[in-house]
Amino acid sequence: MFKRKGILLIAAALLIVVAALIAAGCQPQQPPQADPATPPPAQAEPAKGGVVNIYTARHYGVEKAFDEFTRETGIEIRFTTGSDAILRERIKAEGRYTPADVYIAVDAGNLWLAAQDGLLSPAESEVLSANIPENLRDPENRWFGLTQRVRTIMYHPDRVAPEELSTYEALTDPKWRGRLVMRPATHVYTQSLVASLIATHGEARAEEIVRGWVANEPTLIDSDTRILETLAAGGGDVAITNHYYLGRLLNADPNFPVRLLWANQDDRGAHVNISGAGVTAHAPNRDNAIKFLEWLSGATGQRSFADSNFEYPAIPAVAPHPLVADFGPFLTDPLSLAEYGRLQAAAVALLDRAGYR
Repeated sequence: MFKRKGILLIAAALLIVVAALIAAGCQPQQPPQADPATPPPAQAEPAKGGVVNIYTARHYGVEKAFDEFTRETGIEIRFTTGSDAILRERIKAEGRYTPADVYIAVDAGNLWLAAQDGLLSPAESEVLSANIPENLRDPENRWFGLTQRVRTIMYHPDRVAPEELSTYEALTDPKWRGRLVMRPATHVYTQSLVASLIATHGEARAEEIVRGWVANEPTLIDSDTRILETLAAGGGDVAITNHYYLGRLLNADPNFPVRLLWANQDDRGAHVNISGAGVTAHAPNRDNAIKFLEWLSGATGQRSFADSNFEYPAIPAVAPHPLVADFGPFLTDPLSLAEYGRLQAAAVALLDRAGYR
């Protein structure tokens, strides 16, 4: 009897222990106390306004505008940089799983290609339609120009008088043989300029112009900054570059010895391209993406995005950076920038036929 009673007592005790262990296992575990000397981990939570993910080929001067947008809206910006073509291919490869909400490119031709590939979707926005001039946006509202970049004539004033210069076409004059410095045919800036020549003159006349440039044996350098530095060092007398590269160099050195001349002022005006953007077709944060573009098209966004790289605002009512304003007033070619994309393949083929490498 005592033996049986002892067994029962032991069994009861074991049941109590097991029950206690089970109860303890079911209780939430308290985290270990943080060491007050250890800094807390970085917070990965998005801002209260959500997020917008941006793939941007414009990698210079973007942080200031992005930070201002976040301060004003509470929407956090996460961005990835790369070349126009690489980012476009990445969005295509990611398909409907892409994290990208916005694609920013530095040439209208690349935006046109992205739209043709189905990578961008129309952004129906009264704000964007009211702010962005018609020739600086896609007819179907798949992309919008946000700043203007003017590709024009540069020269060294010690070796060239401005009266000697006038148009892109006039650089075919044999007097410029061995004196020109230009960008290679492989760069989209050259392709878009030639596309604009095709739109203006037709293919036959555009090819004559390009052949005239080739006959003058230009030095080809795949960097606008190095082109201007080459002019300054005496390696050439005249060039075609985007205006803001001169702005950067003058900002660093006000005595930089190269000057700008606005091309084609007695006819169609200077060739204009853009930094622009569109909302991706599978944007996971579509509303925030449109808010971002709308903000960039407003006065604060325009000043921030344009001034950071010495570009011209897309909105005429917003004054450019004082350094850029000193370049003086000028006429711009009113051609729709969508033509650069539509005629890009024709421009590439023309450059090849003309022997422009």
